[in-house]
Amino acid sequence: MANVEIVEFSDEWAEDFASLNYEWIEKYFTVEKHDREILDDPKRLVIDPGGQIFMAIVAGLAAGTVALIPASAGVMELTKMAVSPEFQGMGIANHLMARCIKYAADNGTGRIFLESHRSLQPALALYRKFGFVEVPIDPHSEYARADIRMERLITPGAE
Repeated sequence: MANVEIVEFSDEWAEDFASLNYEWIEKYFTVEKHDREILDDPKRLVIDPGGQIFMAIVAGLAAGTVALIPASAGVMELTKMAVSPEFQGMGIANHLMARCIKYAADNGTGRIFLESHRSLQPALALYRKFGFVEVPIDPHSEYARADIRMERLITPGAE
């Protein structure tokens, strides 16, 4: 098993954050306007408002990523999770999810939500494993592809 390091976003990882996500979105769906906005300007749209992007690094390479974006007081959106195909099956998504939950708990977040698509069964299984439950879909979602919404309540000090 390769050593997986989870690091916080810095400008050096911006291109990898975008390319990892463009790769999977283009494989399964169509890149939407809101995808481009976040992927092309992550510092302004994720980091500056108080969110965080985590990168999974294996042997110096960006193997995966995920973002947490503030949605409202005490609520963050988990979005833009991607693991490079050559690194899938190594538990990287588990590391990324655990780090997101810890970050949320450490920063006073009471709830994390995500939007996904029912065809992404491995992703939905991962979210359920980490305590996410299905809730009603947001009719005002910024993603046309979103057909499921899930959320998880966060307990301070949770991991």
